[in-house]
Amino acid sequence: MINGFSKLNKQEKIAWLSTFFKNPVEATNDFSLFQCPNPAVQQVIDGFTENVVSNYVLPYSVAPNFLINGREYTVPMVIEESSVVAAASSAAKFWAERGGFHAKVLGVVKLGQVHFRWPGQPARLHQLFPFIQARMLKESADLTANMEKRGGGILGVELLDFTEKEPNYYQIRASFNTCDSMGANFVNSVLERFADSLEHWMTDFPELSDTERDIDIIMSILSNYTPDCAVLVWGECSIASFEQPALQLGMDARTLADRFATAVRIAQIDPYRATTHNKGIFNGIDAVVMATGNDFRAVEACGHTFALKDGQYKSLSRCTIQGDLFRFELEVPLSLGTVGGLTALHPLAKRSLELLGNPSASELMCIAASVGLAQNFAAVRSLVTTGIQKGHMKMHLTNILNHLSATAEEAAAAQHFFAHQTISFSAVRAFLEQLRDVT
Repeated sequence: MINGFSKLNKQEKIAWLSTFFKNPVEATNDFSLFQCPNPAVQQVIDGFTENVVSNYVLPYSVAPNFLINGREYTVPMVIEESSVVAAASSAAKFWAERGGFHAKVLGVVKLGQVHFRWPGQPARLHQLFPFIQARMLKESADLTANMEKRGGGILGVELLDFTEKEPNYYQIRASFNTCDSMGANFVNSVLERFADSLEHWMTDFPELSDTERDIDIIMSILSNYTPDCAVLVWGECSIASFEQPALQLGMDARTLADRFATAVRIAQIDPYRATTHNKGIFNGIDAVVMATGNDFRAVEACGHTFALKDGQYKSLSRCTIQGDLFRFELEVPLSLGTVGGLTALHPLAKRSLELLGNPSASELMCIAASVGLAQNFAAVRSLVTTGIQKGHMKMHLTNILNHLSATAEEAAAAQHFFAHQTISFSAVRAFLEQLRDVT
């Protein structure tokens, strides 16, 4: 137990932490190693969260050749998993040669809720709600004014009755357009003002009984499930255009297309496969979300809920074959922002957005979804042809060689040797030991 840890400076925090490790000096050096050399930038990063002692570094990569709605992008991706960026880049080039990805934003509606208990009759509350709603909108006008100037604001407010599932429980569900901002702080501020207005209205309205004034606000919070803030992205081409890559993979074009479509249908049928299938989609989406300073946890939570919207967890992507036309598409909710939050504070998040041409939130939705579809395409194509491990193990070999401190010459020899051999840690170590014995 330690009291006042948050009040210690960073060096004092690290000194206390170092006592948990076998080698306190090495631990202290590791925590200190990744401090940003620019103190001003490090101060900004330290302000993102509490009790910061170091920076956790992830690879920042780029995937070129993404053609989306006729425009070329080089897309930033932050992810540590091997072969994801290579796979996305390969799929991007494949589809760029076939017209690219096409993307359409289906909606930008975000949601929030005020949860409360009220002991009166449901019909009575529904009768009074138009008056309550008018007061909520009036008393939140100062909070929404700037957003309304940008074309956003409150889109709607409704009263939902859940008393059959939970005694006296109601919900006010509000919909918002937050324009290019992620909007979490805006939405939550408005919801809390709604809650205050609701409570005050119940107190002030003279025709309510003492029992009816007894309202209990449980909580006011945005929802990360935003099914109407969604994007559709697709690629389509003739099956004949698969001929050359299919032959390279040891099959004809029709067989490749049919096997691919079957694999996607399996992910529609089987939740066990769908979970891994969708994880691959988010390998691509999350990497873009991270690179642009958005909230990948909210995006994932929403996407997985959306995959369950029909009562069974299913693939987010779909594949159809009609005659010679192959179509692969993805519909996914994506609540993203390009102004405010980390997008305005994190130096590389700002560079990411600049690299993408400073897109609007809607354009960023299209980009992120396209990368998700590209990653899914590459993964499924590998699964139904060479197998997923080929690309993974190529990167895994590099990691093993780094772990074993291989020289450049040793790494080159290992890469050549294991091009057609099974890769494992023990096999690579044995190869290096043998190589070093010879030299």
